[in-house]
Amino acid sequence: MVSRFGRFRSAWIRSLTGKRPRSLAGQVFALQVVVVVLLVVAAMLALVAEARHDNNTEAKDRSIAVAQTFAHSPGILAALRSPDPAAVLQPLTEAGRKAAGVDFIVVMDTKGIRYTHPRPELIGKRVIATIAPALAGQVYTESVNGPLGREAQVIVPVHDHAKVVALVAAGMKVESVNGAVARQIPIILGAGAVALGVAMSGTALVSRRLRRQTHRLGPAEMNRMYEHHDAVLHAVREGVLIVSKDGRLLLANDEARRLLDLPLDAEGRRVSDLSSLDPGMVELLASGSTATDEVHLVGSRLLAVNQRPTDRHGGPRGTVATLRDSTELRALSGRAENARERLRLLYDAGLGIGTTLDVVRTAEELTELAVPRLADFGTVDLAEPVLHGNEPTGTDTGMRRAAVRGIRDDHPLYKIGQLIDLRPSTPQARAFATGLPELVPDLSDAPGRLAQDPERARTIVGYGIHSLITVPLQARGVILGMANFWRSEKPQPFEEDDLSLAEELAARAAVSIDNARRYTREHAMAATLQRSLLPRALPEQSALDVAHRYLPASSGVSGDWFDVIPLPGSRVALVVGDVVGHGLHAAATMGRLRTAVHNFSTLDLPPDEILRHLDDLVGRIDQEEAEATADPGIIGATCLYAIYDPVSRHCSMARAGHPPPALVGPDGSVSFPDLPAGPPLGLGGVPFETAELEVAEGTQFVLYTDGLIEDRTRDIDVGIELLQQALAHHPDRSPEESCQAVLDALLPDRPKDDVALLIARARAIPPDHATDWDVPFDPAAVAGMRAAVTEKVDGWGLPELAFTTELVLSELITNAIRYGSAPVTVRLLYDRTLTCEVADSSSTSPHLRDAATTDEGGRGLFLVAQLAERWGTRYTPRGKVIWAEMSLPRPDGSTEGPAWPDLLDAEL
Repeated sequence: MVSRFGRFRSAWIRSLTGKRPRSLAGQVFALQVVVVVLLVVAAMLALVAEARHDNNTEAKDRSIAVAQTFAHSPGILAALRSPDPAAVLQPLTEAGRKAAGVDFIVVMDTKGIRYTHPRPELIGKRVIATIAPALAGQVYTESVNGPLGREAQVIVPVHDHAKVVALVAAGMKVESVNGAVARQIPIILGAGAVALGVAMSGTALVSRRLRRQTHRLGPAEMNRMYEHHDAVLHAVREGVLIVSKDGRLLLANDEARRLLDLPLDAEGRRVSDLSSLDPGMVELLASGSTATDEVHLVGSRLLAVNQRPTDRHGGPRGTVATLRDSTELRALSGRAENARERLRLLYDAGLGIGTTLDVVRTAEELTELAVPRLADFGTVDLAEPVLHGNEPTGTDTGMRRAAVRGIRDDHPLYKIGQLIDLRPSTPQARAFATGLPELVPDLSDAPGRLAQDPERARTIVGYGIHSLITVPLQARGVILGMANFWRSEKPQPFEEDDLSLAEELAARAAVSIDNARRYTREHAMAATLQRSLLPRALPEQSALDVAHRYLPASSGVSGDWFDVIPLPGSRVALVVGDVVGHGLHAAATMGRLRTAVHNFSTLDLPPDEILRHLDDLVGRIDQEEAEATADPGIIGATCLYAIYDPVSRHCSMARAGHPPPALVGPDGSVSFPDLPAGPPLGLGGVPFETAELEVAEGTQFVLYTDGLIEDRTRDIDVGIELLQQALAHHPDRSPEESCQAVLDALLPDRPKDDVALLIARARAIPPDHATDWDVPFDPAAVAGMRAAVTEKVDGWGLPELAFTTELVLSELITNAIRYGSAPVTVRLLYDRTLTCEVADSSSTSPHLRDAATTDEGGRGLFLVAQLAERWGTRYTPRGKVIWAEMSLPRPDGSTEGPAWPDLLDAEL
């Protein structure tokens, strides 16, 4: 029967659509149409049946009422007792029938003989009915085929003092009842049609939405989709939970049941009633809030939970949660994170260790990098020679602590600078002896450490430090020191992975420390050489009040130098120079140039000629270097040379590619003289120019090298401006104070280049300490000059030098008149020495020679050389000057220089 109905339904659907449904939505629509039609038909049948039943019931009730009313009417018994009951009752029954709306009212005797009937011909005949129940006093209803057709009748007894004396039958024909029903059928059909239309419209809307939601999938596709969905839901390695808005668990797949250890009857229960869930998980599932990768501990598992609401796209209110077991993933990710952190640490070590060529700073960088990323405390111990730039011997185990760093400062480890003598039983000593790192997982179980310092070892363990890695700092096969890594806060001890990481860090640090050590040694050698080449003390002179500073670069020494060179006639030469490059070669070249400057200064040449000679020297040095090393590079140097005369307050200066000097006037103003720059030394072929200045007493000369004003972070013009600001408005400041103020204003803590700074305040010799004479070009004039000189020397309070000065000056004047040319002038200068100068217009240089005993002359300059402390010749644009300096008397009255007996012996 079922199969026949199914075939009938399919055939009916095909008859409606004309073809097989192409989708589940179409089939559902057809099925809904069939269901709606059947429901409407059933409703109509039910309405017809109900109407028929209601009409029958109404007809029955009406017949009973009519029959009982007529049977109990007051005149019924009297009519029955009359001689002709039919005549009396027939009109009454017909009137009652028409008034009551029934088809017949029949009165009969107890034998069933009619007294009345709508058809009078039937009166007196036996009724077609069952009268026994009525004779027994019951109301009896039945349907019979009577004279009027199929009739539904009710028979009611008529009592006379509890005795049935007659029967009354009332009823209706079945055709009358069916006619009433037939009159109701159009109304029922109309209502059914309306209901069918409404139902079809609703069905069409539902089908359209279903078709849209199913994407016109057929039953097979839907079934396969459901099977796949069910298979995937329970096969995935991720738990899925669906919770209603009131906190009930609607669905849980197999993985969720396994991860949460859910009971079999979990679905349908409130999540708060599931005892296997931890409170945090219950709170999350019951709250309905959104969660992304929240981690919850369920038993021994770490579950990553994601939760989203289900009503975002019109679905029912609730939440769906996914669970992922991240216990192993956490362990793997932890190991991966450790590996990434180690790689990151090694990368940072490549950038952060060895940033400076300083041994101690490199050791500090190692500890700063290792704490707290590898260890809680880090220490570095270096061999004593390494700290001074020397190579360790490899036999002495005594080391000095160079760096300490920790997460706290109250640690009991050895302090910086403390000398540590390693005992053979300690891990550090074993690592030093073998060159291999040592790992001590548990310091409390390392009795060998007690031999080093038992009290400190117990204090370290009591402090909480429980594990140690010690690694030799080894470079080029030589152990430079030990790196120690301590752990206290991290409960787990060091492992083999930590040992390999510490070894890698120590290896990188060892190379940087060795480079810094060798640089320290070379830097110390270069600095020592440079200091030996620079002036250790300034010479005594009266022309200038001098202060100076020399600061070597943090990256190594170079060729900066300065000099203060006394010249004849109380003049002073100021020199500042800079050799290109750094290191020993630059320092050695600087020494050669400084020596050459001293030698050229003895010739008493003007500044431009001094620079020209230096230029030739640098060119020769560069050529020699190129021939020796096959390197065409140019040495190169810059220099500024100035000569100050305190008598005339005249200054002449020239520069070769050097920054210009600054002049600070007595009023505090700062100026930079217009001094031709000139090319750097070593280029050759370009002349140098000398600038002539006249300065006021108290003027300060500021000479410096380019390291003072040049910097990578600022322009040279900015440096010049800063120098001017540091010097200005301080006329009473001493040169020493000015030096410090300039350095504070312009230099960082660690300058990148050498700096030489020379500041000199100009002094002037009093006018009464210098005397000039014009000498007639006549040998007879010598006598008069001798008298004048003697008088002047006695006036200065130097009678001890009167004879010597008279003799020297007479010889120089005689030599000028005899071998020179007019005009001849004499100047006598009283300063730290007594200087006699004789000038003439000839450029012929006098020649000192040893006269034979038979020679009558030729001993003049010899006498000058014997009587004077120094003597010489300098050339001027107008000729030459022959000068001689005589030492002033000592406090005891004696004078330096040869005694008269020696001089007489020499003449003999």
